[in-house]
Amino acid sequence: MKNYLAAVGIVTGVLIIFVTAIQFNLNMFLIWILFLSGPILICWMVWSVLIADVVVNETFEEQWYQDEPGMLRMPEED
Repeated sequence: MKNYLAAVGIVTGVLIIFVTAIQFNLNMFLIWILFLSGPILICWMVWSVLIADVVVNETFEEQWYQDEPGMLRMPEED
């Protein structure tokens, strides 16, 4: 598994645990620890995604939106 996928999975899991802890009114210490660790975890996730070794074969002009293969960027009108 690639490092950025693990980071996204871990941060998503912590978010789900955080929301569940609030809904079930669990220990406030646990809720505060999860809340205060959130910004650090999000920064780690963003950094992992930004430095990921992913090769993109298309340019922005060739493929504007990655989910739709036929969607090309519209030329700008002057």
